[in-house]
Amino acid sequence: MKKFVIPIALFAALGLLLGYAIYEMQRGDYSPRIIPSPLVGKPLPVFTLPTLADPKRQLGPQQLHGRVYLLNVWASWCVACREEHPLLNKLARDNTVTLIGLNYKDKREDALAWLKDMGNPYETSLSDLEGRLGIELGVYGVPETFVIDKEGVIRYKHIGPITPAALEQKILPLINQLP
Repeated sequence: MKKFVIPIALFAALGLLLGYAIYEMQRGDYSPRIIPSPLVGKPLPVFTLPTLADPKRQLGPQQLHGRVYLLNVWASWCVACREEHPLLNKLARDNTVTLIGLNYKDKREDALAWLKDMGNPYETSLSDLEGRLGIELGVYGVPETFVIDKEGVIRYKHIGPITPAALEQKILPLINQLP
């Protein structure tokens, strides 16, 4: 009987922890999309990456300086990226804000085919084949989107697909506030 005490106690503790997590989620105080980023308020990391369209062309934050833009981390293998892509295409069509893509850990040919099929909302997409910039940005998973100001400072990080509500309530008001 004594050999079952520890496993039963561990199982009970895990059950209580799971129950508490479910209770917190139902209360509405918990959201996996609200993860504070230590990079908000700090400049983009220094990088130089090839563009997806032309790997010989290198781009970094210095070339984007002086403009407000959304840096959208995406991949052709990302199911949630499909969910947000029509909204990104609409933003591009309406010329609402400049979109810069960061193609994350993806094969170039797969990414180009995906953009051809789904539409390309990006002014340009950078290729982060090894995921190094993604790691420096603290990317948890794709898609993630960063609001970058004219000085190259990260002003906001959105985790997960952008929804119309997030766009209207948080992202666009922030962009409109930026000089």
